Amino acid sequence: MAWNPDTYNQFKSERFAPFYDLLALLKVRPGLNVIDLGCGTGELTSKLANTLPDSTVLGLDSSSEMLSHSVNFSTPQIKFECRSIEDQLLMGTKWDLVFSNAAIQWVENHEVLLPKIISAIKENGQLLIQLPDQKQNISNKILNELADEEPFKTILKDWKRTSPVLDTEAYAQILFENGSKSMTVFEKIYPLVLQDSNALFDWVSGTALIPYLEKLGDENRPTFKDRYKKQLADHFPKSPVFYPFKRIILEATF
Repeated sequence: MAWNPDTYNQFKSERFAPFYDLLALLKVRPGLNVIDLGCGTGELTSKLANTLPDSTVLGLDSSSEMLSHSVNFSTPQIKFECRSIEDQLLMGTKWDLVFSNAAIQWVENHEVLLPKIISAIKENGQLLIQLPDQKQNISNKILNELADEEPFKTILKDWKRTSPVLDTEAYAQILFENGSKSMTVFEKIYPLVLQDSNALFDWVSGTALIPYLEKLGDENRPTFKDRYKKQLADHFPKSPVFYPFKRIILEATF
């Protein structure tokens, strides 16, 4: 997918809040070998690295657009590479810490993905993951409902994005079955207070809306966006808009 760093960073403070909750679960040790899966622009990778003395951190992302900003955060301690999470896991490298903030929701089949990620963690290593609960968030539900309406249903050939995100109990079970020594698993609401439904549209346009617009093509994008804006306005008629954004946080040692 073609990501726009400027659009994504429009709500930087709101997107950073769950990162800090995840970071609070980090067990700080010196000299760690760390990977950040789905590092985006690299700004949060830099904040992660700053908490880890004498450690090396690799930031990984499949978006060259997002990684174009990582030059601002590269140091002898921090390096960045353009590669997908799936391709990285095929390399067989082991890490003291695998970190991923708001990224693995774009990778399919978490029942298979999570064990592969865990297999890349060294003994006594740690896993830290944060991801949006896409199936529970209203903006995602509206997108899927709109994709089932004509003419989009025909244009998209019945496609709509089916989120791979599991519920918290399923993630806890996967962590247990793959040898976790301890775990922290919870869902938290991160309240978004936005000026109006148009601001909510801007929020979604930085992430969940992207794959729909890519598949619709130039001719159909304006109509889809207009219909989506209207449905958001119908669901959120008040100003300001209060949006209870749900996210899942996973932490485990192995």
